[in-house]
Amino acid sequence: MEKGRTLAGIGFGLGAYGIWGFFPLFFRQLGHVSPADVLCNRALWACLFVSLIITANRGWSRLGAAARHPGAVPRLALAALLVGSNWLGFLWAVDQRLVIAASLGYFLTPLVNVMLGMLVLKERLNPKEWLAVGLAVAAVGNEFAALGSLPWVSLFLGGTFGLYGLVRKQVPVDAISGLWLETLTMLPLVGLYALWQGAHGHGVVTGHDGTTLFLLAMSGVLTALPLMLFAAATQRLNLATVGMLMYINPTMQLVTAVWLFAEDLPPARLATFALIWIGLVFYSWSGWQKYRAAGQAASDAGGGSSR
Repeated sequence: MEKGRTLAGIGFGLGAYGIWGFFPLFFRQLGHVSPADVLCNRALWACLFVSLIITANRGWSRLGAAARHPGAVPRLALAALLVGSNWLGFLWAVDQRLVIAASLGYFLTPLVNVMLGMLVLKERLNPKEWLAVGLAVAAVGNEFAALGSLPWVSLFLGGTFGLYGLVRKQVPVDAISGLWLETLTMLPLVGLYALWQGAHGHGVVTGHDGTTLFLLAMSGVLTALPLMLFAAATQRLNLATVGMLMYINPTMQLVTAVWLFAEDLPPARLATFALIWIGLVFYSWSGWQKYRAAGQAASDAGGGSSR
């Protein structure tokens, strides 16, 4: 029974990270639509799709209770701003053929989380985590030395997603309810942007051909679907396994950029990725040791209580 639950969890995790890794290919099909227009449609259709899911699961009362939690609404508004900025940055990177830079940003995210934990939550880092952070700093320094500028796209994507995770961690709302509240928070800005563009004769939601409308609607579905799969995976897997699956997404993006989009990967940038990958090995090693230690402590506590 436990083996089947674990296999199901791995399947859900592969589905979630596989869809996220597929995003550059999908959004490249919307290259004729501006990133801001895609973002607006993505937020609108995601909100509508998640509304149907919540209705089908009769989850409105649970969502209302979560929204009434002290401080939940302003934190979710901040989370919406961060994740919306991250979506826009990613869409812009795909549009500008900077998918390698986007991939690097998502590889950086776990290490950004470590640094945020140290700076904001005052968490203490162990030697392996310090080494991982040092390698991330060296990778950024290598980008600056080799390319003559900081990897702003990568830093923006890694930073906004890391900050988003930090804010969302402080709000007791499940993934689907949180996504609905976040996209709902975006809708006033979406509406203002659509009105402004409409006044200049451009339709943000309307005025597209049938194929484009379908793809825009699917962007909302593909925003919610991997989150649902991810939530199902976390319910069945330990966090160490989920953390290892996480690297599927940026790996798929990197492979897509190099092999399908023919983006250039010079040796200097490959060295940057190598530094990040080595850092992630130490980060994952540290996470696995923490997980094992916590499991051992829980086992010892259970044994002590039974005695």
